[in-house]
Amino acid sequence: MIIELPYGKGYIKYDFPDDKVRGVLSINDQTIIEQPEQEDIVRKALDGPEGSKRLSELVSGAEKILIITSDHTRPVPSRVTMPIILEQIRSSNPRAEIRILIATGFHRASTAAEIKEKFGDDIAGKEILINHDSKDEKNMISLGSLPSGAELQLNSLIKWADITIAEGFIEPHFFAGFSGGRKSILPGIASQKTVFGNHCSRFIADGNARTGNLENNPIHKDMVYAAEKAGLAFILNVVLDKDKRIIAAFAGDPVKAHEKGCRYLSSIAVKKAVKADIVVTTNGGYPLDQNIYQAVKSMTAAEACVREKGTIITVAQCIDGHGGEAFYNWLSKNRSPAAAAEKISLIPQQETGPDQWEAQILARVLQKADVIMVADKKSRRYVENMHMRYACSMEEAFGIVESLNKKSEDIVVIPDGVSVIIDDAEDEV
Repeated sequence: MIIELPYGKGYIKYDFPDDKVRGVLSINDQTIIEQPEQEDIVRKALDGPEGSKRLSELVSGAEKILIITSDHTRPVPSRVTMPIILEQIRSSNPRAEIRILIATGFHRASTAAEIKEKFGDDIAGKEILINHDSKDEKNMISLGSLPSGAELQLNSLIKWADITIAEGFIEPHFFAGFSGGRKSILPGIASQKTVFGNHCSRFIADGNARTGNLENNPIHKDMVYAAEKAGLAFILNVVLDKDKRIIAAFAGDPVKAHEKGCRYLSSIAVKKAVKADIVVTTNGGYPLDQNIYQAVKSMTAAEACVREKGTIITVAQCIDGHGGEAFYNWLSKNRSPAAAAEKISLIPQQETGPDQWEAQILARVLQKADVIMVADKKSRRYVENMHMRYACSMEEAFGIVESLNKKSEDIVVIPDGVSVIIDDAEDEV
């Protein structure tokens, strides 16, 4: 059984033994269905917005318009979506001053090269694009407190703007339930203090803060509130297939359009868990597999399928290293994942530190299973220092499993671990 595993901007092909593969869990393949052109899907969504006036009507009287967009770590096809958004705005309001704010959240700034690759030469060269900086407190405004009690501080450009809109994409998210919608605001354009408060250890440990769940999710609740306080008026969110092409789009009211998109994604992405000794997963390739930090997301899909003390093989290129010094230190400077997890669990909300949420989740995964990372050799020392095992190929990864004398009677493959929602509510099949 030859399966293509996304890796960087390409694939790793591996021939799995047919008699051991219990299941291949992937999003329902929309590429086999004849799809309209991506631009047509986007225009149709904008022409029939959910719970809102059309974008061109909404912005007609605004002098200053803020468009929030995703950064280099997200595969939002802005080369397709942003020109259409700008066209619709300028069709009714050609004189409006427009600024595009890149929602970096707590990530590093997007480079000029990354901006050009994401938006294309025309937009990168002509429009005003600004990287959000969560650490730049002088460019934040305070909007009171979140439902969780954390202070709500957002980029001051929302005060500058007469109207704020956002573009993004919807995928399963390992603690916010789904990406998209309100996440453009929190963590997208929030201060690090606000991000920390929302990503506190108590919320990450909450059983409702899981992939594909919005109900009673405390992290989602904070995010929705932040978007409302920011005055987010309109969103365009897309759903992508395995080739990062648009298969659906949802536009309009930030809550209604986002919820409609989440329902659609759930209809094609929810997969019943299949338990196995070995679970192979990926982060869907570039741009989401640039570092170990991001690769944790796909590990949580594998976590839902792997048996206790089993093995997860994660395929992620990680050309950008660990992805966060604090994240790296939490695992590398503690004697075990359990020790790191215990320390993090004792940190109160107001003392949440950088990237502790990602370390908390990785530590949880590592306490259930061994993790072998198939990654670029540049990341080998990071992988090994974080209590994982490094492999340069799938062959080496399975060789490690054999050398450990671990049980390997069955295998589950999740070709893109960030695109699926694993339902592990029922007993093992």
